[in-house]
Amino acid sequence: MKMSFRWYGRQDSIPLEYIRQIPNMKNIVSAVYDVPPGEAWPEESIQELYRDITAAGLEFKVVESVPVHEDIKLGLQNRDTYIDNYIDTIARLSKIGIEVICYNFMPVFDWTRTQLDKQLEDGSTALVYYKEQLKKMDPVYSDLSLPGWDASYTREELQALISKYKELGEAGLWSNLEYFLNRVIPAAEEHGIKMAIHPDDPPWSIFGLPRIITNEANLDRFLNLYDSEANGITLCSGSLGCTSDNDMVKLAAKYTSLNRVPFAHLRNIKILENGDFEESAHISSYGSLDMAAILQALYKNGFTGYIRPDHGRMIWGETGKPGYGLYDRALGSTYLSGIWEMLEKSGGK
Repeated sequence: MKMSFRWYGRQDSIPLEYIRQIPNMKNIVSAVYDVPPGEAWPEESIQELYRDITAAGLEFKVVESVPVHEDIKLGLQNRDTYIDNYIDTIARLSKIGIEVICYNFMPVFDWTRTQLDKQLEDGSTALVYYKEQLKKMDPVYSDLSLPGWDASYTREELQALISKYKELGEAGLWSNLEYFLNRVIPAAEEHGIKMAIHPDDPPWSIFGLPRIITNEANLDRFLNLYDSEANGITLCSGSLGCTSDNDMVKLAAKYTSLNRVPFAHLRNIKILENGDFEESAHISSYGSLDMAAILQALYKNGFTGYIRPDHGRMIWGETGKPGYGLYDRALGSTYLSGIWEMLEKSGGK
């Protein structure tokens, strides 16, 4: 297991030297953020990011993420041009030793929460998902925007895009994902990189859009689209674990044993009685997931990939990018590292 930490480049309010001070922290997960989706990443931008990270005494082995252009997901005529650019980016990332690329195939929107600053009982704030709040959110006719969403669309463009996806449906999205994999995975194999798809977050349809990377059956289907260890999963407990229908311990054991989990996002989620959920501190007793059991499943099945603590709460008065503060993610990292050390010393018991 190799612990890592997401860093948003020079615009990130958290300095690399602070991240390096986290115990057992050796790896940075990052990306080139100033290139529009669909364009190939310039070699100089990649090299600059690599130099910044390695100069701070850290390693750069995981990219999160290389965005997949909407035209690829929709299967439009120009998708091959964007896939060619994607393949060029894979080749350029291999030159600096990147081992894993995390990406997603979610239509239009990345991860979705309905509130970014819900105050919890201890006074910290966290990201939450409440269905009643979602009913009041309209991505087309309001100024709704969340971190991770592409805010470059006009309302008219967004409305048209959502209509196209509704017409496409799940069957069309599956077909276009298979087309993408058939082009990209051979390139990843050639360059020694593992592609790791991120589950849909949350793992169900929002705003009437199709979502397909949501549960065990769909993960099985995904892996069978292209049977290669270069075609893997980002095991995200905070995404798949948003619903009790997904057994995170079982999923961790199953897909690690198949050697299809090169990267994992680990955090806890508190699932409420009505199916809403709140992000919580990493420790098991604060949420609905048994984090120790998830790590044990990874360990017993030979996990050797990268882990990063996912969304943290805002604690101790910290301000910044919701979910991506320093303090709680550092605490989460140390907690996860402590469990892993005990697993190593006890032989997984």
